Amino acid sequence: MSAPDPLKSFRGVVAAALALEGIVVLLALPLVAKLGDGLATWQGVLVGALALALFLAIGAAGRPWGIWLALGLQVVMVACWFAVTALGVLGLIFGLVWSLLLWFRQDVAKRLAAGRLPGQSTSD
Repeated sequence: MSAPDPLKSFRGVVAAALALEGIVVLLALPLVAKLGDGLATWQGVLVGALALALFLAIGAAGRPWGIWLALGLQVVMVACWFAVTALGVLGLIFGLVWSLLLWFRQDVAKRLAAGRLPGQSTSD
C-alpha cells in the first residue's frame, strides 16, 4: 500500500476556498441593491456572474489547470474594483488567502521532497 499524497488533498482546499469565496461574493448583492444601481443592472449581473464562475470553478479544482483558473478569477475580482468597490476589496482579501494557501502548498511540497513530513518516518 502506497503512502497518501498530501499534495492531492490540496484540491479539496482549493474547492473549499472557491466555495467560501463564492458565498462571500453573493453577500455583496445586498450592497449592490442598496448602494449601487440595483440588482437588475450590470453591477448586479457582474456580482452574480462572478459568483457563478467561482462555483463552476469548483469542478475544475482537481485539474492541473484548476489553480490557474482560480487565480485568474482572483485577478478578475480585483479588477472589478472599478465597477463594485466591495468586489475589489474582497478580491484583495481573498488574494491574501490564496497567497497563504499557495505558500502552504509550496512548504508541504518542499517538506515532502526532503522527507520531513510526519507520515514519512523510515522506522516502519
